[in-house]
Amino acid sequence: MNVGDIAPDFTLNNQDGQAVSLSALLRAGPVVLFFYPAAMTKGCTKEACNFRDLGAEFTALHAQRIGVSMDTVERQKQFADGSTLDYPLLADTDGAVARSYGVKRSLDFLKVRRTTFVIGQDGKLLDVIAHEMNMNVHADRALSALRV
Repeated sequence: MNVGDIAPDFTLNNQDGQAVSLSALLRAGPVVLFFYPAAMTKGCTKEACNFRDLGAEFTALHAQRIGVSMDTVERQKQFADGSTLDYPLLADTDGAVARSYGVKRSLDFLKVRRTTFVIGQDGKLLDVIAHEMNMNVHADRALSALRV
């Protein structure tokens, strides 16, 4: 997926078991959709908490933060509660959404490539951030893309 492409729509369950669709989210404003390999791992926790800590800045830009991994709804709930995350975590248990965004790995161990998609309210990608080692770059660059 590249900047300017239309983000594929999807519906997944959040950590509370409620169905969430991208099209519904976009009606409220831009969406920052970040894929992470596994809930409650060191790097993913650091990334998720950075998105949490910058929440006021995303809110000021009317942007919604949404995390996605192939973990179960129950594991997403445990992760959200344990890290006091104030945004939805979606369970892409079969990897179909990760595949549609081109971030699904062929190996089951890491499952997805750590990638963030900044999606404008019109559904077009404003930025694609792919960095495996710097956990803070995702939220920081997403904010920069939204400010343009």
